[in-house]
Amino acid sequence: MTFPKFPTRRAFFAGGAAALASPALGQVVGGGEYATPFENSTEVERDPNETARRNISSFRSLDWRPYFDNTRNGAILVDIDSRALHFWSEDQSVYRLYPTSVPLTEDLTRRGRTSVVQKVENPTWRPTPSMKERNPEWPDVVEGGAPDNPLGVRALYLSWTYYRIHGTHDTRKIGRRSSNGCIGLYNEHILELFDLSQVGTQVLLI
Repeated sequence: MTFPKFPTRRAFFAGGAAALASPALGQVVGGGEYATPFENSTEVERDPNETARRNISSFRSLDWRPYFDNTRNGAILVDIDSRALHFWSEDQSVYRLYPTSVPLTEDLTRRGRTSVVQKVENPTWRPTPSMKERNPEWPDVVEGGAPDNPLGVRALYLSWTYYRIHGTHDTRKIGRRSSNGCIGLYNEHILELFDLSQVGTQVLLI
């Protein structure tokens, strides 16, 4: 796979700061407020205005039964085509529907069953070895809580290596094919999902 040449960290983040004013999208559902070669997960270099296509798929509520045998520990369904994340609580009293960013290409997309194995507040971002090989000028680390951290304010680590459901400060990415593997949410949505989910929550990507 051929990757284009990307701007430096300073140039990218300077341009990305303007996107912070973009509005978030939530949906009221069920009484709530808001309704390998897979190591190239969250990257910081792509400009969504140039490389990503807007979501033209449906964005609608779903029932958990066609996808899970039960909702033990809660259940998360990520619909890649619709670019939407669905959450059901264990007792099914809480349902949430969030818009997401999804992987840029099928080569970077992983589907199947996994689970939340770790919950991290203000996660630290580190480039994978392949990211660093392609972009040696990138920082070795972006500390958690930094305004330019690609993982946003919270991250749910999945059992698949390098895969996360996380926030993003670059709100242009939501609703688009714009990531290199991970699933991104608006920061205000990952804050809510972080509190609702737990280690052991079931996750299915379709």
